[in-house]
Amino acid sequence: MPIIDVIIPAFNEEKSIKSVLNDIPHRLVRHILVCNNGSTDNTKKVAEQAGAIVLDQPNKGYGNACLKGMEYIALREVKPDIVVFLDGDYSDYPEEMPNLIKPIAEEGMDLVIGSRVKGELESGSMQPQQIFGNWLATSLIKLFYKYEFSDLGPFRAIKYQSLLDINMEDRDFGWTVEMQVKAAKLKMKCVEVPVNYKRRIGVSKVSGTIKGTILAGHKILWTIFKLL
Repeated sequence: MPIIDVIIPAFNEEKSIKSVLNDIPHRLVRHILVCNNGSTDNTKKVAEQAGAIVLDQPNKGYGNACLKGMEYIALREVKPDIVVFLDGDYSDYPEEMPNLIKPIAEEGMDLVIGSRVKGELESGSMQPQQIFGNWLATSLIKLFYKYEFSDLGPFRAIKYQSLLDINMEDRDFGWTVEMQVKAAKLKMKCVEVPVNYKRRIGVSKVSGTIKGTILAGHKILWTIFKLL
């Protein structure tokens, strides 16, 4: 059985984080790290009561939150074999985690992306700008890096050593695309598995606002071209 740690970036997810934590297959994982990204609600308290290890990261940014979780893991004497990332808004289905772990544990894959495009999308779970942005970003990755992805989905699993080799640096919206582009540049073994996706609880901090959508889109495209 591989050692698996889970990193969940969370900003004001008090209404959803308990459900996320309850649905994770606990028999499979060692540590569940909720990276509290400057929440002003009770996200931290709810996550702790649900049994998670809560790490405070006051510096805003999706990447900052994920990097905080990686810092914690780096200090453990025994490192994990696999790290799983998922969101704290309950749009993912945490119970599908075994499907993401299997290609790494049994087939030697480095990175597994949970593809919402290949799974079942609940009506309204992804905004039109998200769908278009995913298509554009993955098309550019295919064009420039010769790797075929269908999604930049947040629900993903990666070998811990591969995560270190990628040397993640992005601190906000470019986190997911940076991981996939660098994996492609390093010729890592990548695969997608279908995952289902539902309407999140609460309003998205990115796609839920015009400003967030523009900033995220700009950063994703900038990351793709920066790493050429």
